Amino acid sequence: MKFHIVSDSSCDLGREEAERLGISMVSFYVAIGDETYYREERDISTREFYRRMADAPGVFPKTSMPTMDDYLEAFRPAAARGLPILCICLNARFSGSYQSALNAAEELREEYPQARVEVLDSTLATVLQGLLVMEAAALRDQDCTLEEAVERLKAIRSSGRIFFTTSDLEYLRHGGRIGRAAAATGALLKVKPLIGYKDGELISDGIAQGRKKSLVRVRELFFRYLQREELDLAQWRVATGFGLDKEEHQAFAQEVYQGLLDLGWDRPEIRHPYQIGVTIGVHTGPTPIGVGLLRRA
Repeated sequence: MKFHIVSDSSCDLGREEAERLGISMVSFYVAIGDETYYREERDISTREFYRRMADAPGVFPKTSMPTMDDYLEAFRPAAARGLPILCICLNARFSGSYQSALNAAEELREEYPQARVEVLDSTLATVLQGLLVMEAAALRDQDCTLEEAVERLKAIRSSGRIFFTTSDLEYLRHGGRIGRAAAATGALLKVKPLIGYKDGELISDGIAQGRKKSLVRVRELFFRYLQREELDLAQWRVATGFGLDKEEHQAFAQEVYQGLLDLGWDRPEIRHPYQIGVTIGVHTGPTPIGVGLLRRA
């Protein structure tokens, strides 16, 4: 192993998968209904986070980014072993996590003058950040150097796309993603937003009438994108993600898989399901569900 990988918990891999991949994960913090902040995936699981949200409608969680000390704690063991470190952070437009990691890298060099730390702004979030971290692990396991891995990861960041929906517009309104009038009108008409992630930004992909139709439309948008761009899925990582409802997600993921088969892809590979975590969940509520893809390095 030529370098060690660190990421923040917004990659949504989950602690068990991160440990399996040999990745150190630094937690975001979340508070639900009080001023007690819990470390994501350490003090509170993602499922428990969503359960508390579902049990307290109208209560909007707050998040806080990892601190410099949190990153230092993750960096020190690798630095003490003389291993270079690659730290992959949530899109810097969304959070100060990237800056905390940069500050920690500078502090680490005071303690370990020979330490080599590369802090990479993923320009991504949730499923896409997780796929980028998995690609980093694959490059590490192929015996790439830190410098080689960074260059190859930078080249694929902009390829990431997500297509998803959520049920409760109030969380989007509270987070400033849509206005009060739009949220009220959407609730009255029972429409659900179709949301995309492209070029490091959340974008609107339209609306659909009701939850079932919104899930169908998400899949349609995804399939249409694959066909329009004439993508070879062998060169891409694909993953689905969800919030609280695992059974709903299983049905959705099966439809994605079957749709890919129907379009002519032979046994398409879809990564293990991501449970979308705190950093996106505070804006979507407990009902986000969708599909994303990222080009392989």
